[in-house]
Amino acid sequence: MARLEDLADLYGQHITTPWQRTVAGAQRVIMVAYDKELERVLRARKGEFETRTKAAGHDWHEVDLTTAFATWLASDEYRDAYFESPDDLQLKLKDEFPEYAAEKIQAVLTAPDVSEASVVAVFGAGSLYGFTHVSEVLKRVERDVRGRLVVFFPGTLEQNNYRLLDARDGWNYMAVPISIHSAGGAA
Repeated sequence: MARLEDLADLYGQHITTPWQRTVAGAQRVIMVAYDKELERVLRARKGEFETRTKAAGHDWHEVDLTTAFATWLASDEYRDAYFESPDDLQLKLKDEFPEYAAEKIQAVLTAPDVSEASVVAVFGAGSLYGFTHVSEVLKRVERDVRGRLVVFFPGTLEQNNYRLLDARDGWNYMAVPISIHSAGGAA
């Protein structure tokens, strides 16, 4: 998988550059955008990103959002009723689920062993599709990023416009973009 290796190389080049300490939260976010078809391969080879991070002198912490929705719904006392009437879930989903996903990330970002030299890597962003927007979750955690927050993003990036799973209208986000497009070009 040359594309994934190229993506890991681009990430490695970026993560080794000195970090500015006075940038805003959104500028401490690194969006690693890749073709959605590479999700399983990326997961299997995520250690390449961790290795490059540690080689650059930073520690590595992970958050996986893959099961966030299932865990959130399973803990709700009315979960069985939502299966009978899914429309009743919409308001709660809009108001509470983004906060739940953000809290999972915040728990790692604010852990005592996470510092200004730490990288917190977020996997499973694609599993948020249909339940909330990645942008809603990131807005809630930006202020807690001490070092760098790396979001592995299965989708496309065009001129700072991110589209999750290439399926919904994107949003403009001023994070640091790292991307390899299927056409072979880097962004």
